[in-house]
Amino acid sequence: MRIAVLGAAGQLGRDLCSRLPGEVIPLSRAEIDLTHPENIPSVVAELHADALINCAAYNFVDLAESEPQAAFAANTWGIGVLAKACQASGVKLIHFSTDYVFGLDSVFKPLTEADPPGPVSVYGLSKLAGEYLIRSTLSNALVIRTCGLYGVWGSGGKGGNFVETMLRKAELGEPIKVVDDQHCTPTYTVDVAAATIALVGSGASGLFHVTNSGSCTWFEFAAEIFRQAKLTPNLTRTTSADFIRPARRPTYSVLSTAKYTSTVISTIRPWQEALAAYLVERQSKPS
Repeated sequence: MRIAVLGAAGQLGRDLCSRLPGEVIPLSRAEIDLTHPENIPSVVAELHADALINCAAYNFVDLAESEPQAAFAANTWGIGVLAKACQASGVKLIHFSTDYVFGLDSVFKPLTEADPPGPVSVYGLSKLAGEYLIRSTLSNALVIRTCGLYGVWGSGGKGGNFVETMLRKAELGEPIKVVDDQHCTPTYTVDVAAATIALVGSGASGLFHVTNSGSCTWFEFAAEIFRQAKLTPNLTRTTSADFIRPARRPTYSVLSTAKYTSTVISTIRPWQEALAAYLVERQSKPS
């Protein structure tokens, strides 16, 4: 199988490329730029790929509130062109979306693929619109929503990831305030990569939720990071109302993975176990 991976240099893309079976074609923004989609059809045609996995996106959640055109250019309009290019070339498209398509309704139960979305940010709306364009264009596309991603290849670059941010603040001795009223599931990119490969291998299409098991608030996640890292910083709770940011976050965006489990007959490990594996892996990451 010949699989192209767009966004191959990112934290999820790196973990996918190193684990995918068959021939893997890593693609950078220089080769396909979702914000300049005019060359996408010819590039996709020339790949002669069986599948294309898209890990690229505009992920600046707060900045999207002041530059919605940039968010929609990458997450919606560029995705629409990519979907049509895959349709024309007979390529299966696998695309990653986000728990931020939810948030309008505060329903405190794991959200299924059948639950109506309701984004509360420009970023979430742009990702949801991209989902719709893919699913209205390609009957065999695979759209995977995930949540709270972190991976060793995201430990640097544009702001790092939440785990690294917490560890860095602890090492600097800074007081740390983290919201305790936003519920999610922190998810390790290694586990998303493995789950994606399992879904592709099963021939799955449609919409799936893929995260680690369990849930927590961001404060609880931070506390577990420090417990496992054996650090004791000055960590305190705060609320979304007190920790004001340009973009609203969902109060509850825990995703149900029951559909994934019933499809591949496998469960994804708890987020606490995934965090422990990450803390081990980051120690051996090449510098």
